[in-house]
Amino acid sequence: MIKVYGAEKKCPSCVNLPSSRETAEWLEAAVQRKYPDNPPSVEHIDIEDSTSASDAVAEKVRQEEYFYPLVTVNGIVVAEGNPRLKAVYREIDKTQSPAAGTTEAPKE
Repeated sequence: MIKVYGAEKKCPSCVNLPSSRETAEWLEAAVQRKYPDNPPSVEHIDIEDSTSASDAVAEKVRQEEYFYPLVTVNGIVVAEGNPRLKAVYREIDKTQSPAAGTTEAPKE
């Protein structure tokens, strides 16, 4: 699960960057191309919307602990501001790998 946190209004330092909603749409298209058989879902969280009031990460963005757009993959922060696909893919690969978290003896 990929979540993109942000607001409709761009942050002052993000004037020349896409909005958080545009970032979410861009990420969704990119991960669907990269992982066509099992694309992770992408969700945009509007930090100013009342439905995000109970979201701890959204609260941290509102309190300016993070810049937005903020991108998380399975709850792990992978990007603030202008996300890089390599960082997002790296975290997705960790969770989608069938051998993630396991060690296997080398075959001889």
